[in-house]
Amino acid sequence: MKGLARKSLWVRADWAGPWAKKQNFVTAALEAGAEAVLVLPEEAKAARAIGALNIVASEPAEDVDIVMLSTNSAREVEKAINSAQNLKQQGKRAAIFVEVADKATERAAMKAGKAADFLIVVGKGWKIIPLENLIAELHREGAKIIAGVKDAGEARTAVQALEIGADGVLLDPREKGVGEIKKTGEVLEKLAAEKLELVPARVVAIRPAGMGDRACVDTCSTMRLGEGMLVGSQASGMFLVHSETLPSEFVGPRPFRVNAGAVHAYIRLPWGKTKYMSELGAGDEVLIVNAKGEASTAVVGRVKIERRPLLLVEAEREGQVFKTLLQNAETINLVGRDGTPISVTKLKPGDEVLLHIERGGRHFGVKVEETVVER
Repeated sequence: MKGLARKSLWVRADWAGPWAKKQNFVTAALEAGAEAVLVLPEEAKAARAIGALNIVASEPAEDVDIVMLSTNSAREVEKAINSAQNLKQQGKRAAIFVEVADKATERAAMKAGKAADFLIVVGKGWKIIPLENLIAELHREGAKIIAGVKDAGEARTAVQALEIGADGVLLDPREKGVGEIKKTGEVLEKLAAEKLELVPARVVAIRPAGMGDRACVDTCSTMRLGEGMLVGSQASGMFLVHSETLPSEFVGPRPFRVNAGAVHAYIRLPWGKTKYMSELGAGDEVLIVNAKGEASTAVVGRVKIERRPLLLVEAEREGQVFKTLLQNAETINLVGRDGTPISVTKLKPGDEVLLHIERGGRHFGVKVEETVVER
């Protein structure tokens, strides 16, 4: 089981008033992990200076990434569709803002969603039904649906509508204040958290495998006791390799690191994807998992590949054997059935370690339903 796909947070800061006050909202948006901020065209440059955000404004300008075309009637939507098509021909991204007040504006919004890069939809006198209709009609189209909301609670509802949910929300924080931006970002982050099933597998063999290249995955996050990454020689069975959060007489803790194993191995990424360890690099995202299967996302800061002695670990579950190769060192740990780290140098046949098991195969890191045998 996994959470919702990651949803975008956009924040409004385009109302009249001094920039000195509005810039606090833009800064809060950046700190909350927002993807975009909506500002007045003349304030786009100042917003750009705050940080790397997509700048949205009602008119094209040098620092504007997305042009938002506002409408409040079906006739205005038709004009906005023509403008959006012209903008796209000029290589610019366009968003159409539609206030849905009745069935006519809902139908117009559906047309807008097929013409623009983004459809921003705000309800007038409704909460959810028109949004569900738009999601049902447009979820296979190219446009992204961004729902206008006023607080974190409305954001939760919007991104869960019809299970698929809106692709993101445009938060208007004026009513609740700048603190609502952080709350909304936290809600979207929690909804995106994955939950994976981990099962115990019985170790059947541990043996030296000679020298090889292994990868340490250093993240931009600090992991806690019990957390690590899912790694394995087979995508169908991936071992929970513990982070270097444990103290040792040989080396200090490095809680940002997982010494994850040989470069050929698969490593689990968010949203069901995998990569070969050798493909990982700075800026990639990896999945951090604890012994309960609770998962979050971390950004890779560095992958350090070095030649080291390796151990082959084989574990059996329901008649199937799964394998992984790890560095032969006492600081490398798998996770036992009870959630306790077990050093690979102390591992013995009969011990049980946690794995995540999947059925089907992989094609360029994406899960597919096909029969694959990996030895």
